[in-house]
Amino acid sequence: MSAQGKTILVIDDDVDFAFLLKRYLTKNGYTVFTEFTASKAIENLKNNSYDLIISDVRLPDGSGIQLLPQIKSLHYKTPVILITGYSDLKLAVKAMKLGAVDFITKPIQHEELLIKIKDYISVEVTDLKDSSQKTVKSKNTSKHSKYVVGSSEASKNLVHQISLVAPTNFSVLILGESGAGKEYVAKHIHEKSERNQGPFIALDCGALPGEIAGSELFGHMKGAFTGAAKDKQGHFEQANGGTIFLDEVGNLSYENQIKLLRVIQERKVKRLGSSKDIDIDVRIIAATNEDVNLAIKEERFREDLYYRLNEFKVDVLPLRKRVEDIKDFATFFLQKTNEELDKEIRGFEPDVLEIFNKYEWPGNLRELRNIVRRSVLLTRGETVKKDILPLEIQNYSLVSSLSSATKDIYNPSNLKIASAEAEKTAILEALKECKYNKSKAAKLLNIDRKTLYNKLNNYNIDHT
Repeated sequence: MSAQGKTILVIDDDVDFAFLLKRYLTKNGYTVFTEFTASKAIENLKNNSYDLIISDVRLPDGSGIQLLPQIKSLHYKTPVILITGYSDLKLAVKAMKLGAVDFITKPIQHEELLIKIKDYISVEVTDLKDSSQKTVKSKNTSKHSKYVVGSSEASKNLVHQISLVAPTNFSVLILGESGAGKEYVAKHIHEKSERNQGPFIALDCGALPGEIAGSELFGHMKGAFTGAAKDKQGHFEQANGGTIFLDEVGNLSYENQIKLLRVIQERKVKRLGSSKDIDIDVRIIAATNEDVNLAIKEERFREDLYYRLNEFKVDVLPLRKRVEDIKDFATFFLQKTNEELDKEIRGFEPDVLEIFNKYEWPGNLRELRNIVRRSVLLTRGETVKKDILPLEIQNYSLVSSLSSATKDIYNPSNLKIASAEAEKTAILEALKECKYNKSKAAKLLNIDRKTLYNKLNNYNIDHT
């Protein structure tokens, strides 16, 4: 995809980093703007829109996490990438739930970031009037309709459940962690159904501010609210004759949950600002990554809506519980990236697959896909080697190989401590390997010399 005409806003108080990133992206055809504080960024976004936003987590007057909801309220369809100098799993999960498309730890590989930017901008849908990128028209529309089936019993059972429910008109509720493949399951159900000639409309409810969600779901009439300059069809009307997929349905406001319940019961929608009912014929597939029973107990999710959506429930297990599938999916992603980048990487070295099998994959299939894409981009030989992998994944493998006595020192639930110990171990091994030449060790660790010195100080490693 051409970068011509595409705009990016970089929000970071590190002026040198922002300048270097701007120069690199500008050389690759993007128009880049910078802001150095959260307040200035919001002021900018009130008057301008961008194809993608990159924000640091730590800003002088706030944080990228606090900034995310404000960005989404102004431009909820714009993809946002968060960057940070500190690896924090909980923070990454929170960022994804708030609508970030990715969470990247410094030091950043510019080539890796570039491929992510191309990917996120290319799939961003700006208007539902042309929803071709989110719509499946038939069983054999294109190569994107091809799915890989894992080798595990869990995957085989998942395919069996899909084949059972697809021919029916049951509403389906898909449960699973973020990135586990819930939209893949929803699309597969649609394509195997009698509705496969109709549209498949996907909506991320988690990325919709409450005041916008009603308009996006049900449509609005001109003048219904400030900014409603013309009549607009909602997602349900767009999906008429096909399937609507409501991802992270638990994030809908209570008011919109009531409206959704009425749509399911009566098969009618009413645009905001209108008194006219519109008949619809739509199959509903919903998904969530949260504990629904807890949400019901805490009165964040209506129990009657849950039972309406849950005519058939599908559980998508996290990747760490489907280890047998990892090689299948990694190979699939490698082949797709080979096609995209016109490369001929044959596969993975055995130690890479061993690392993949030991890693927890908190981002599930989405994270695996990103890691494979990055690896293919950086690989110069015929196979993906261990040293190409991000340091945090290599470090995780080191922790998993520690003796049980060593592991008992640490609380397994405290990933931050485990990651820090693994990082320290990796640094000591690199220094030893390079005969304590810090420039070579930094290169081996894929970090700059300044970052290495900071880490040596943090871990009290003698570097005199």
